[in-house]
Amino acid sequence: MFRIGFDNEEYIRRQSAHIRERIAQFGGKLYLEFGGKLFDDHHASRVLPGFAPDSKIRMLVELAAEAEIVIVVNAADIEKNKVRGDLGITYDQDTLRLIDAFRDFGLYVGSVVLTRYTGQPAAAAFAKRLEALGLRVYRHYPIAGYPSDVQKIVSDEGYGQNEYIETSRSLVVVTAPGPGSGKMATCLSQLYHDNKRGVRSGYAKFETFPVWNLPLKHPVNLAYEAATADLNDVNMIDPFHLEAYGKTAVNYNRDVEIFPVVKAMFEQIYGECPYKSPTDMGVNMAGYCIVDNDAVVEGARDEILRRYYGALCAKRKGDSDGADADKIKMLMQQIGLDSAARPAIDAAKLRAEETGAPAVAIQLLDGRVVTGKTSGLLGAASAMLLNALKALAGISKEVKLISPEILTPVSNLKVERLGNQNPRLHVEEVLIALSICAVHEENARKALDQLGKLRWCDAHSTVILSQTDESVLKKLGVQMTCEPAYQTKRLYHR
Repeated sequence: MFRIGFDNEEYIRRQSAHIRERIAQFGGKLYLEFGGKLFDDHHASRVLPGFAPDSKIRMLVELAAEAEIVIVVNAADIEKNKVRGDLGITYDQDTLRLIDAFRDFGLYVGSVVLTRYTGQPAAAAFAKRLEALGLRVYRHYPIAGYPSDVQKIVSDEGYGQNEYIETSRSLVVVTAPGPGSGKMATCLSQLYHDNKRGVRSGYAKFETFPVWNLPLKHPVNLAYEAATADLNDVNMIDPFHLEAYGKTAVNYNRDVEIFPVVKAMFEQIYGECPYKSPTDMGVNMAGYCIVDNDAVVEGARDEILRRYYGALCAKRKGDSDGADADKIKMLMQQIGLDSAARPAIDAAKLRAEETGAPAVAIQLLDGRVVTGKTSGLLGAASAMLLNALKALAGISKEVKLISPEILTPVSNLKVERLGNQNPRLHVEEVLIALSICAVHEENARKALDQLGKLRWCDAHSTVILSQTDESVLKKLGVQMTCEPAYQTKRLYHR
């Protein structure tokens, strides 16, 4: 059951004000390392109900006159055609996508930085392409002994060999297509170069999770561990913060482990470090904007379960060794979480047992659970969708929203003309057919009008859905999970 637990407008207000304070702290120039997703932070919107997926970019728009964007991408990732799993595009393509997206919001993209650059052919070609498009490109190079050899790193042989990024605004947002791109190293390299030029500047880090002022084992923070299980991130009490202030704050292992190095770099550059802990480096106001703790606890528990089933399916597909699923299972045990927390899971399994075929169930926002079974013309996800729309529109179960006279020719076309082995209609095909019927059928029109009410509904399938069905349901805002099993025993699944 979805309910608001987070004040999004207060978050944007607090976050913008806090960043301005941090800019002033460093004399008017701040390099802000931006972690996580800027445009589509759906994880945050699920575990903090009320958090808008575009909150971060809206916050930056508030600072547009003061901000410029620097996009950092690892040259090695370009060379090996690394792909963003959620979008299915390579990092160089995503860099172009990010530039367009920032510009659409009226934000200034100052440059692109290729980190760990060694003249990789694909990276060099990408640099030429960017320059031909009118973008400034800078190259940063590998540093032997990074990050432990601080003396060498903070010297002309280390950061000194990197090209200096020319910036013109007080807030420089350093972001990247994905993790491991070198955002922090880029920021610290700029501090080194600025200091040599007599320019006073500072560094801060913006990551929403873990939420530093929530308890270590709060479900919101455990959901972050579940989301990063494949990276082996572990939340922990920040020992530096506890020692400096006598107060507990939550951070994660990588920031805690690297802090002594970052502190030493600051001391090497400026003679002292402005921060006493890795938590000090952050500018995260999310914890202050939770207005209903029970709502965010429920959202976080649901997210942990979703991550668990996602990890199980990744193992079944051969995309994971299952270690992340085992880790998430341990997190679930810590808070007594199992599949019973999502009624759609047990409902789908029961329906599959009754019919002897795959089934899908969805829990509507009013608490009702609706199921769909596999038939000759419809896949289970398509049947569930039609049944859910009928329930929301108050249409009797017996009513056929789409006549078999329409479904059968479409099914025949798929098999006889297009060479598909599966005659059943996918979700997208059903929606197209329903839209056609809505021209003349009142019930079809009523059903289509209910599509917006599917957002935030939990659904579960007893088999792994096709990529097509999963993609369309995601666009509709359905929170989908699947059992780690395929409908057939074939080796190749599309």
